[in-house]
Amino acid sequence: MTAWDDLTGQDAAIAALRSAAAEGSESMTHSWLVTGPPGSGRSNLAYAFAAELLGGATDPRVATQVDARSHPDLAVLATDRVIISIDEVRHLVAQSQFSPSVAPYRVIVIEDADRMTERTSNVLLKALEEPPPRTVWILCAPNAADLIPTIRSRVRTVRLRVPTVAEVAALLERRDGIPADLAARAAREAQSHIGMAHRLATDQDARERRARSLDIALDVGSVSGAVLAAEQLVAVATDDAKALTIERDQVEREAALRSLGIEPGGTIPPALRSQLKALEEDQKRRATRSVRDGIDRVLVDLTSLYRDILTVQLGAEVDLVNEAIRDRIVEAARASTPERMLAALDAIALARRRIEGNMPPAMALEAMLISASGRVPALGSPA
Repeated sequence: MTAWDDLTGQDAAIAALRSAAAEGSESMTHSWLVTGPPGSGRSNLAYAFAAELLGGATDPRVATQVDARSHPDLAVLATDRVIISIDEVRHLVAQSQFSPSVAPYRVIVIEDADRMTERTSNVLLKALEEPPPRTVWILCAPNAADLIPTIRSRVRTVRLRVPTVAEVAALLERRDGIPADLAARAAREAQSHIGMAHRLATDQDARERRARSLDIALDVGSVSGAVLAAEQLVAVATDDAKALTIERDQVEREAALRSLGIEPGGTIPPALRSQLKALEEDQKRRATRSVRDGIDRVLVDLTSLYRDILTVQLGAEVDLVNEAIRDRIVEAARASTPERMLAALDAIALARRRIEGNMPPAMALEAMLISASGRVPALGSPA
């Protein structure tokens, strides 16, 4: 197996990058941008390309080093926080000036490059304008428009498409050994998001939390019910976020203690407490981002729910995302109208904008659920 084997539905992008990585290729350039919707495999493609550039085609150990982010000529910037800091990019830019030590190139990957502010982006821009001859930058972002125009003009863009449900299900079966029926359901309910499909296929608690969020939305029948449901959805998102971060936080803390020569459960000398405090602050910021991402996952699932209800109402001959609860969807379709479902979908988009604008998530979800239930217009929408 190679690093490319974990990708699915991206044959054109893979062919373009493998061709560029070939020795003597005229299509090779020093800066790349991989774009695509969430779950399409942007970072996986970036690391597969990095492994190829670092010699993975002839040395299988390179792929292992890239997977562990331990290759001496690979630098990575990935963040769980809301933004990438300017100091992080400055550090990468400094690293980019060194010649590769063992590989043909020094490769620098920035995941979620869309999280850079304009000021931070300008720091990176200077490095892209005058790159060392053997340094390759690989940026990842949902859309090229998420980066400032001057950076877009200096990168070669590779666009990924959304893989089909069948392609994602086949990947789960082949790579993870997931039974065919569970793989198909996970791929469908994740709406072809590869990472989320893997999680739904391998984590029963995640499947139960998703089902719970749909039940909460379907049970809303009044304004007071919408208020209670909003609180419950925030709780579901928070629990989901904790499940993703708590194990990782513990592993990071234990690794930090070992690196400082402290046994688990041992006393931390006062002189070393500041280092652990810095780790704890990073974990708190990551937890904040994780909760926001959890709420967005809930909104994605509710979008699929209202879309399914609208599909049934219109008699469209397309597969339902939430086929497992078809009976409840049909019941909801009879009790509502297409106009109400369209308003609910608009309300989800409005809720996203409000949350991005720092409105408390519970308040934004309340307005969205009230609109979906047809009781009163969503806050800020036309009466």
